[in-house]
Amino acid sequence: MSGGRNPHGGTTVEVKVHPRRGSPSSSSNPPVTRDRDFRLFKQWVPWLIPTFVFANVVVFIFTMYVNDCPENAFHGTCVAPFLGRFSFQPLKENPLFGPSSFTLQKMGALEVDKVVHEHEGWRLVSCIWLHGGAIHVLANMLSLLFIGIRLEQEFGFVRIGFLYVISGFGGSLLSSLFIQTGISVGASGALFGLLGGMLSELFINWTIYANKMAALLTLIIIVVINLAVGVLPHVDNFAHLGGFGSGFFLGFVVLIRPQFKWISQQQSKSGSHAFSVKQNKYLPYQYVLWVLSFLLLIAGFIAGMVLLFRGVNLNERCSWCHYLSCVPTSKWSCQEQSIYCETTEFGNQLNITCMSNGRSDIYPLSNTSSSDRQQLCSQLCHG
Repeated sequence: MSGGRNPHGGTTVEVKVHPRRGSPSSSSNPPVTRDRDFRLFKQWVPWLIPTFVFANVVVFIFTMYVNDCPENAFHGTCVAPFLGRFSFQPLKENPLFGPSSFTLQKMGALEVDKVVHEHEGWRLVSCIWLHGGAIHVLANMLSLLFIGIRLEQEFGFVRIGFLYVISGFGGSLLSSLFIQTGISVGASGALFGLLGGMLSELFINWTIYANKMAALLTLIIIVVINLAVGVLPHVDNFAHLGGFGSGFFLGFVVLIRPQFKWISQQQSKSGSHAFSVKQNKYLPYQYVLWVLSFLLLIAGFIAGMVLLFRGVNLNERCSWCHYLSCVPTSKWSCQEQSIYCETTEFGNQLNITCMSNGRSDIYPLSNTSSSDRQQLCSQLCHG
Protein backbone atom coordinates (compact mmCIF):
# COMPACT_ATOMS: atom_id res chain seq x y z
CA MET A 1 0.00 0.00 0.00
CA SER A 2 1.39 3.38 -0.95
CA GLY A 3 0.14 6.95 -0.35
CA GLY A 4 0.57 10.18 -2.27
CA ARG A 5 -0.94 13.65 -2.89
CA ASN A 6 -2.90 14.37 -6.03
CA PRO A 7 -2.49 17.69 -7.88
CA HIS A 8 -5.87 18.95 -6.64
CA GLY A 9 -4.74 19.00 -3.06
CA GLY A 10 -6.52 15.87 -1.71
CA THR A 11 -4.79 12.77 -0.39
CA THR A 12 -5.04 9.71 -2.61
CA VAL A 13 -4.56 6.20 -1.26
CA GLU A 14 -3.57 3.55 -3.75
CA VAL A 15 -4.01 -0.12 -2.80
CA LYS A 16 -1.99 -2.73 -4.67
CA VAL A 17 -3.18 -6.34 -4.31
CA HIS A 18 -0.63 -8.92 -5.35
CA PRO A 19 -2.06 -12.17 -6.76
CA ARG A 20 -1.42 -15.45 -5.02
CA ARG A 21 0.95 -17.92 -6.46
CA GLY A 22 -0.65 -19.93 -9.16
CA SER A 23 -3.39 -17.37 -9.79
CA PRO A 24 -4.03 -16.03 -13.26
CA SER A 25 -1.53 -13.50 -14.43
CA SER A 26 -2.20 -9.78 -14.09
CA SER A 27 -2.72 -9.50 -17.83
CA SER A 28 -6.44 -9.91 -17.20
CA ASN A 29 -6.59 -6.51 -15.42
CA PRO A 30 -8.42 -3.72 -17.30
CA PRO A 31 -6.20 -1.49 -19.43
CA VAL A 32 -5.01 1.79 -17.98
CA THR A 33 -6.43 4.95 -19.63
CA ARG A 34 -3.63 7.30 -20.59
CA ASP A 35 -4.01 11.08 -20.28
CA ARG A 36 -3.38 11.61 -23.96
CA ASP A 37 -6.38 9.41 -24.77
CA PHE A 38 -8.68 11.53 -22.59
CA ARG A 39 -10.88 14.14 -24.30
CA LEU A 40 -12.95 16.58 -22.25
CA PHE A 41 -15.57 17.26 -24.92
CA LYS A 42 -16.90 15.66 -28.04
CA GLN A 43 -15.43 16.85 -31.32
CA TRP A 44 -18.03 17.47 -34.05
CA VAL A 45 -17.55 17.07 -37.77
CA PRO A 46 -18.29 20.54 -39.25
CA TRP A 47 -20.80 20.57 -42.08
CA LEU A 48 -23.15 23.49 -41.37
CA ILE A 49 -20.56 26.26 -41.79
CA PRO A 50 -19.42 24.89 -45.20
CA THR A 51 -23.11 24.67 -46.12
CA PHE A 52 -23.58 28.32 -45.14
CA VAL A 53 -20.62 29.28 -47.32
CA PHE A 54 -22.02 27.31 -50.25
CA ALA A 55 -25.46 28.88 -49.77
CA ASN A 56 -24.03 32.41 -49.74
CA VAL A 57 -22.07 31.78 -52.93
CA VAL A 58 -25.12 30.26 -54.67
CA VAL A 59 -27.29 33.22 -53.64
CA PHE A 60 -24.69 35.64 -55.01
CA ILE A 61 -24.53 33.79 -58.34
CA PHE A 62 -28.33 33.79 -58.56
CA THR A 63 -28.36 37.52 -57.73
CA MET A 64 -25.99 38.17 -60.64
CA TYR A 65 -28.27 36.08 -62.88
CA VAL A 66 -31.26 38.21 -61.88
CA ASN A 67 -29.20 41.39 -62.29
CA ASP A 68 -28.42 40.64 -65.98
CA CYS A 69 -26.21 43.69 -66.52
CA PRO A 70 -26.12 43.54 -70.38
CA GLU A 71 -29.91 43.66 -70.51
CA ASN A 72 -30.59 46.20 -67.77
CA ALA A 73 -27.57 48.52 -67.76
CA PHE A 74 -28.79 51.57 -69.64
CA HIS A 75 -25.70 53.63 -68.94
CA GLY A 76 -22.05 52.61 -69.03
CA THR A 77 -20.54 49.27 -69.91
CA CYS A 78 -20.64 46.11 -67.85
CA VAL A 79 -17.47 44.74 -66.24
CA ALA A 80 -16.28 41.33 -67.50
CA PRO A 81 -18.78 41.18 -70.40
CA PHE A 82 -17.56 37.69 -71.33
CA LEU A 83 -19.59 36.44 -68.35
CA GLY A 84 -22.78 37.30 -70.20
CA ARG A 85 -25.72 38.00 -67.91
CA PHE A 86 -23.45 37.29 -64.92
CA SER A 87 -21.22 40.29 -65.73
CA PHE A 88 -20.87 43.04 -63.12
CA GLN A 89 -22.28 46.55 -62.99
CA PRO A 90 -19.98 49.44 -64.00
CA LEU A 91 -17.36 50.06 -61.29
CA LYS A 92 -18.54 53.65 -60.81
CA GLU A 93 -21.86 52.23 -59.73
CA ASN A 94 -20.57 49.22 -57.77
CA PRO A 95 -16.80 49.05 -57.07
CA LEU A 96 -17.19 45.64 -55.37
CA PHE A 97 -17.84 43.81 -58.68
CA GLY A 98 -21.48 43.06 -58.07
CA PRO A 99 -25.10 43.80 -58.97
CA SER A 100 -27.05 47.05 -58.92
CA SER A 101 -28.65 48.37 -55.76
CA PHE A 102 -32.04 47.87 -57.41
CA THR A 103 -31.35 44.13 -57.85
CA LEU A 104 -30.23 43.79 -54.22
CA GLN A 105 -33.38 45.58 -53.13
CA LYS A 106 -35.48 43.17 -55.18
CA MET A 107 -33.63 40.16 -53.74
CA GLY A 108 -34.30 41.14 -50.11
CA ALA A 109 -31.76 43.76 -49.02
CA LEU A 110 -32.45 45.55 -45.75
CA GLU A 111 -34.42 48.73 -46.42
CA VAL A 112 -36.00 50.36 -43.39
CA ASP A 113 -38.93 51.93 -45.23
CA LYS A 114 -40.03 48.56 -46.57
CA VAL A 115 -39.60 46.90 -43.17
CA VAL A 116 -41.56 49.54 -41.27
CA HIS A 117 -44.18 50.79 -43.73
CA GLU A 118 -44.66 47.72 -45.94
CA HIS A 119 -44.30 45.18 -43.09
CA GLU A 120 -41.46 43.27 -44.76
CA GLY A 121 -39.77 42.23 -41.54
CA TRP A 122 -38.24 39.20 -43.27
CA ARG A 123 -35.64 41.57 -44.74
CA LEU A 124 -33.96 41.66 -41.32
CA VAL A 125 -32.87 38.06 -41.97
CA SER A 126 -32.74 37.83 -45.78
CA CYS A 127 -30.16 40.61 -46.03
CA ILE A 128 -27.50 38.54 -44.24
CA TRP A 129 -27.46 36.08 -47.17
CA LEU A 130 -26.88 38.80 -49.77
CA HIS A 131 -23.62 40.51 -50.69
CA GLY A 132 -22.76 43.67 -52.56
CA GLY A 133 -20.16 42.12 -54.81
CA ALA A 134 -17.61 39.38 -55.46
CA ILE A 135 -15.04 41.06 -53.19
CA HIS A 136 -17.63 41.36 -50.42
CA VAL A 137 -18.73 37.72 -50.53
CA LEU A 138 -15.13 36.44 -50.82
CA ALA A 139 -13.93 38.37 -47.75
CA ASN A 140 -16.92 37.35 -45.63
CA MET A 141 -16.84 33.67 -46.60
CA LEU A 142 -13.12 33.33 -45.91
CA SER A 143 -13.71 34.87 -42.49
CA LEU A 144 -16.65 32.55 -41.87
CA LEU A 145 -14.56 29.48 -42.67
CA PHE A 146 -11.70 30.68 -40.48
CA ILE A 147 -13.91 31.44 -37.47
CA GLY A 148 -16.87 29.12 -37.90
CA ILE A 149 -15.19 25.78 -38.60
CA ARG A 150 -13.41 25.69 -35.24
CA LEU A 151 -16.53 26.77 -33.36
CA GLU A 152 -18.66 24.09 -35.01
CA GLN A 153 -16.04 21.46 -34.19
CA GLU A 154 -16.19 22.46 -30.53
CA PHE A 155 -19.91 23.13 -30.04
CA GLY A 156 -21.81 21.42 -32.87
CA PHE A 157 -23.99 22.66 -35.68
CA VAL A 158 -27.15 23.44 -33.66
CA ARG A 159 -25.61 25.96 -31.29
CA ILE A 160 -23.33 27.60 -33.85
CA GLY A 161 -26.06 27.81 -36.49
CA PHE A 162 -28.40 29.41 -33.96
CA LEU A 163 -25.67 31.83 -32.87
CA TYR A 164 -24.94 32.81 -36.49
CA VAL A 165 -28.54 33.51 -37.52
CA ILE A 166 -29.61 35.32 -34.33
CA SER A 167 -26.47 37.48 -34.40
CA GLY A 168 -27.18 38.41 -38.01
CA PHE A 169 -30.70 39.40 -37.01
CA GLY A 170 -29.36 41.49 -34.13
CA GLY A 171 -26.96 43.28 -36.46
CA SER A 172 -29.76 44.08 -38.90
CA LEU A 173 -31.98 45.34 -36.08
CA LEU A 174 -29.43 47.80 -34.68
CA SER A 175 -28.50 48.94 -38.18
CA SER A 176 -32.16 49.68 -38.93
CA LEU A 177 -32.45 51.87 -35.84
CA PHE A 178 -29.53 54.11 -36.83
CA ILE A 179 -29.16 53.92 -40.64
CA GLN A 180 -32.57 54.50 -42.18
CA THR A 181 -31.58 55.53 -45.70
CA GLY A 182 -30.29 53.31 -48.49
CA ILE A 183 -29.97 49.54 -48.34
CA SER A 184 -27.75 47.17 -46.38
CA VAL A 185 -26.55 43.64 -47.18
CA GLY A 186 -23.90 41.24 -45.92
CA ALA A 187 -23.08 38.58 -43.34
CA SER A 188 -20.75 40.82 -41.33
CA GLY A 189 -23.18 41.11 -38.41
CA ALA A 190 -23.41 37.32 -38.14
CA LEU A 191 -19.61 37.04 -38.34
CA PHE A 192 -19.16 39.56 -35.54
CA GLY A 193 -21.70 37.54 -33.59
CA LEU A 194 -19.39 34.52 -33.77
CA LEU A 195 -16.55 36.70 -32.45
CA GLY A 196 -18.79 37.92 -29.64
CA GLY A 197 -19.73 34.34 -28.83
CA MET A 198 -16.07 33.34 -28.68
CA LEU A 199 -15.41 36.12 -26.16
CA SER A 200 -18.34 35.27 -23.88
CA GLU A 201 -17.52 31.56 -24.13
CA LEU A 202 -14.06 32.35 -22.79
CA PHE A 203 -15.54 34.23 -19.83
CA ILE A 204 -18.23 31.73 -18.87
CA ASN A 205 -15.89 28.72 -19.25
CA TRP A 206 -12.94 30.52 -17.64
CA THR A 207 -11.96 27.66 -15.31
CA ILE A 208 -11.32 25.09 -18.06
CA TYR A 209 -8.79 27.17 -20.01
CA ALA A 210 -5.05 27.05 -19.42
CA ASN A 211 -3.68 30.16 -21.18
CA LYS A 212 -6.59 32.42 -20.26
CA MET A 213 -5.01 35.86 -20.58
CA ALA A 214 -3.25 35.07 -23.86
CA ALA A 215 -6.51 33.88 -25.42
CA LEU A 216 -8.40 36.89 -24.02
CA LEU A 217 -5.89 39.49 -25.29
CA THR A 218 -5.69 37.88 -28.73
CA LEU A 219 -9.46 37.86 -29.12
CA ILE A 220 -9.85 41.44 -27.89
CA ILE A 221 -7.22 42.68 -30.36
CA ILE A 222 -8.99 40.94 -33.26
CA VAL A 223 -12.36 42.43 -32.27
CA VAL A 224 -10.99 45.96 -31.76
CA ILE A 225 -9.20 45.97 -35.13
CA ASN A 226 -12.30 44.80 -36.98
CA LEU A 227 -14.56 47.32 -35.24
CA ALA A 228 -12.03 50.09 -35.95
CA VAL A 229 -12.28 49.35 -39.68
CA GLY A 230 -16.01 49.96 -39.35
CA VAL A 231 -15.55 53.70 -38.78
CA LEU A 232 -14.61 54.10 -42.45
CA PRO A 233 -17.31 55.41 -44.80
CA HIS A 234 -19.65 52.99 -46.61
CA VAL A 235 -19.19 50.36 -43.86
CA ASP A 236 -22.20 49.56 -41.67
CA ASN A 237 -20.53 49.40 -38.27
CA PHE A 238 -23.90 49.39 -36.50
CA ALA A 239 -24.53 45.96 -38.03
CA HIS A 240 -21.13 44.89 -36.69
CA LEU A 241 -21.88 46.23 -33.22
CA GLY A 242 -25.38 44.75 -33.16
CA GLY A 243 -24.14 41.36 -34.29
CA PHE A 244 -21.25 41.40 -31.82
CA GLY A 245 -23.50 42.36 -28.90
CA SER A 246 -26.10 39.74 -29.80
CA GLY A 247 -23.47 37.04 -30.16
CA PHE A 248 -21.76 38.10 -26.93
CA PHE A 249 -24.91 37.74 -24.79
CA LEU A 250 -26.14 34.66 -26.66
CA GLY A 251 -22.75 33.00 -26.17
CA PHE A 252 -23.28 33.00 -22.40
CA VAL A 253 -26.52 31.11 -22.99
CA VAL A 254 -25.66 28.50 -25.63
CA LEU A 255 -21.88 28.00 -25.25
CA ILE A 256 -21.74 27.23 -21.51
CA ARG A 257 -19.57 24.22 -20.51
CA PRO A 258 -19.65 22.04 -17.34
CA GLN A 259 -16.82 22.71 -14.89
CA PHE A 260 -13.70 20.53 -15.03
CA LYS A 261 -14.24 18.80 -11.66
CA TRP A 262 -17.73 17.63 -12.70
CA ILE A 263 -16.35 16.25 -15.96
CA SER A 264 -13.58 14.44 -14.11
CA GLN A 265 -16.11 12.94 -11.74
CA GLN A 266 -18.24 11.64 -14.62
CA GLN A 267 -15.17 10.04 -16.15
CA SER A 268 -14.22 8.38 -12.87
CA LYS A 269 -17.61 6.67 -12.56
CA SER A 270 -16.72 4.27 -15.34
CA GLY A 271 -13.28 3.61 -13.87
CA SER A 272 -12.17 3.31 -10.27
CA HIS A 273 -14.70 3.62 -7.43
CA ALA A 274 -13.53 6.91 -5.91
CA PHE A 275 -15.14 8.28 -2.76
CA SER A 276 -15.55 12.04 -3.23
CA VAL A 277 -18.03 14.84 -2.66
CA LYS A 278 -20.50 15.23 -5.53
CA GLN A 279 -19.59 18.17 -7.75
CA ASN A 280 -22.11 20.60 -9.25
CA LYS A 281 -22.25 20.63 -13.05
CA TYR A 282 -21.92 24.43 -13.26
CA LEU A 283 -20.32 27.01 -11.00
CA PRO A 284 -22.45 29.76 -9.38
CA TYR A 285 -21.01 32.52 -11.57
CA GLN A 286 -21.99 30.53 -14.67
CA TYR A 287 -25.61 30.41 -13.56
CA VAL A 288 -25.58 34.17 -12.88
CA LEU A 289 -24.10 35.03 -16.29
CA TRP A 290 -26.54 32.69 -18.04
CA VAL A 291 -29.63 34.28 -16.45
CA LEU A 292 -28.47 37.91 -16.85
CA SER A 293 -27.44 37.41 -20.49
CA PHE A 294 -30.70 35.68 -21.40
CA LEU A 295 -32.79 38.46 -19.86
CA LEU A 296 -30.72 41.26 -21.44
CA LEU A 297 -30.85 39.60 -24.86
CA ILE A 298 -34.64 39.13 -24.82
CA ALA A 299 -35.20 42.65 -23.49
CA GLY A 300 -32.89 44.14 -26.13
CA PHE A 301 -34.62 42.37 -29.01
CA ILE A 302 -38.11 43.31 -27.78
CA ALA A 303 -37.14 46.96 -27.25
CA GLY A 304 -35.42 47.12 -30.64
CA MET A 305 -38.40 45.68 -32.51
CA VAL A 306 -40.83 48.05 -30.76
CA LEU A 307 -38.67 51.09 -31.59
CA LEU A 308 -38.17 49.96 -35.18
CA PHE A 309 -41.84 49.45 -36.01
CA ARG A 310 -42.69 52.76 -34.34
CA GLY A 311 -40.36 54.43 -36.83
CA VAL A 312 -37.90 55.68 -34.21
CA ASN A 313 -34.53 56.98 -35.47
CA LEU A 314 -32.05 56.61 -32.61
CA ASN A 315 -29.72 59.19 -34.17
CA GLU A 316 -32.25 61.80 -33.07
CA ARG A 317 -31.87 60.64 -29.45
CA CYS A 318 -28.11 60.15 -29.50
CA SER A 319 -26.17 63.05 -31.00
CA TRP A 320 -22.79 61.29 -31.01
CA CYS A 321 -23.74 57.71 -31.91
CA HIS A 322 -23.20 58.28 -35.65
CA TYR A 323 -19.46 58.45 -34.94
CA LEU A 324 -19.58 54.74 -34.06
CA SER A 325 -20.18 53.94 -37.73
CA CYS A 326 -18.22 56.68 -39.51
CA VAL A 327 -15.67 59.25 -38.33
CA PRO A 328 -15.25 62.15 -40.80
CA THR A 329 -11.73 63.27 -41.67
CA SER A 330 -10.10 65.58 -44.21
CA LYS A 331 -9.87 62.56 -46.57
CA TRP A 332 -13.53 61.59 -46.61
CA SER A 333 -17.01 62.69 -45.62
CA CYS A 334 -19.64 60.66 -43.80
CA GLN A 335 -22.59 62.49 -45.33
CA GLU A 336 -24.67 60.46 -47.75
CA GLN A 337 -25.23 62.23 -51.03
CA SER A 338 -28.94 62.64 -51.77
CA ILE A 339 -30.06 61.43 -55.18
CA TYR A 340 -32.75 63.37 -57.01
CA CYS A 341 -33.68 63.12 -60.67
CA GLU A 342 -35.98 65.07 -62.95
CA THR A 343 -37.78 63.21 -65.72
CA THR A 344 -39.32 64.65 -68.90
CA GLU A 345 -41.23 62.73 -71.55
CA PHE A 346 -40.84 63.56 -75.26
CA GLY A 347 -43.13 61.38 -77.33
CA ASN A 348 -41.80 57.85 -76.92
CA GLN A 349 -38.57 58.99 -75.24
CA LEU A 350 -37.73 59.71 -71.60
CA ASN A 351 -35.15 62.29 -70.54
CA ILE A 352 -33.71 61.77 -67.04
CA THR A 353 -31.52 64.42 -65.40
CA CYS A 354 -29.59 63.89 -62.14
CA MET A 355 -30.02 67.05 -60.06
CA SER A 356 -26.89 66.46 -57.97
CA ASN A 357 -24.36 66.38 -60.86
CA GLY A 358 -26.37 67.63 -63.85
CA ARG A 359 -25.87 64.50 -65.95
CA SER A 360 -28.73 63.52 -68.25
CA ASP A 361 -29.57 60.88 -70.83
CA ILE A 362 -32.46 59.81 -73.07
CA TYR A 363 -34.06 56.36 -72.95
CA PRO A 364 -36.90 54.59 -74.77
CA LEU A 365 -40.08 55.30 -72.85
CA SER A 366 -41.62 51.90 -73.63
CA ASN A 367 -38.82 50.05 -71.84
CA THR A 368 -38.73 52.04 -68.60
CA SER A 369 -41.00 51.15 -65.69
CA SER A 370 -41.01 53.12 -62.42
CA SER A 371 -38.43 50.75 -60.93
CA ASP A 372 -36.27 51.12 -64.03
CA ARG A 373 -36.39 54.88 -63.62
CA GLN A 374 -35.05 54.59 -60.07
CA GLN A 375 -32.19 52.43 -61.32
CA LEU A 376 -31.43 54.82 -64.18
CA CYS A 377 -31.40 57.76 -61.78
CA SER A 378 -28.94 55.95 -59.52
CA GLN A 379 -26.68 55.11 -62.45
CA LEU A 380 -26.68 58.71 -63.68
CA CYS A 381 -25.89 60.18 -60.29
CA HIS A 382 -23.09 57.69 -59.63
CA GLY A 383 -21.73 57.72 -63.17
